[in-house]
Formats: sequence, structure tokens, C-alpha cells
Amino acid sequence: MSRFFGPTRQIGYVVRDIDRAIDYWLNVMGCGPFFRIPSMFIRNFEYRGRPSEPNLTIALCQNGPIQIELIQQNNDAPSSWKDFLDQGHEGAQHLAYWTETFDADLAAAQARGLVVEQYGQSGTQGGKNERLVYFASQDHPGTMIELSEVSGPKGGFFRMVAEAARDWDGSDPIRPAPSPQR
Repeated sequence: MSRFFGPTRQIGYVVRDIDRAIDYWLNVMGCGPFFRIPSMFIRNFEYRGRPSEPNLTIALCQNGPIQIELIQQNNDAPSSWKDFLDQGHEGAQHLAYWTETFDADLAAAQARGLVVEQYGQSGTQGGKNERLVYFASQDHPGTMIELSEVSGPKGGFFRMVAEAARDWDGSDPIRPAPSPQR
């Protein structure tokens, strides 16, 4: 566990074919059910300090204490997800830490030298309590760190994903999730 952020709560996988990735997690790993968001724009998104509008397909499931997030970017908007694929990678791209004290945790991370690479507001409302940042990994090449605020509706959605996995029997493996409106 990170003494700065607490336990890792999510592993984010950036993929080219989300349906193939969901199939792998369902049928090879036995994890599910997946909650799929077919088209999501992150509000007030900035990548390296500039506005951008990546369109994402997201699928989420829970594997014990860790949430699995699959991300497929559907356009060419600048983002760390697009960069990851453009560099020839596919797979684990970030570890996420969840917080209900976003401002304090962000300030502490920046004081330790972490640099924000992308920022936005996710969840169904895109509200203040649904912010996220990804920190640049220039000082350590590899997995990025995401700090995700979960004190609002997004936190409730994440709890619902975890609850659905608790006694999942393999039925209804892919479920719709609310798709935030732009």
C-alpha cells in the first residue's frame, strides 16, 4: 500500500479492441460482470495543459479489492491513452488511487514533484467531486498514476460494480452503464 495514496484501487488497461479484452477477462480470467459505457467524454479535459476531447469506451469490473478498467479511445484527440497506443503498447497503463480529499492529495503529490499530465471530470455528472488527474511518468517510465475523486456519484457507481462482482455467477456478463452526456 502506498503511504501517500493508500491502497491501489484500480488497474487501467488501454486496449485497441475493448470487446476482445472483455471476452478475455470474462472467459480466461473469470472476472465480471462488466459494466460498459459505450461513449464517454471526460468533461473539462486537459492534456498537457491544453483542452482535448477524447471519446472513450469504458468497461469496468471488480476482481477482489481491485477494479479492472478497460479503456478504448475512439478518436485521435490528444491524451495519455492515445500516446500509450501510439508508442506500440497495449495493456496496463495506470494504477488508480481513490480519494475523498482530492485537493489535499493533489497538492501533496505535486509537492513531492509529481506533474499533472491530464485532468478532467468523469462520472455521470462530471461534477467537482468526480475529478481525476493522471501524473506524468517521465521520471519513471512505465505505469502512470491516476488520482480519482470518489466522493460523489462516481463513488456510488464504483461501489455498485464491486457489489455486482461479489457473488457473480457468470450470468448477465456485460451490463450497460449510464453513459454521461456531453
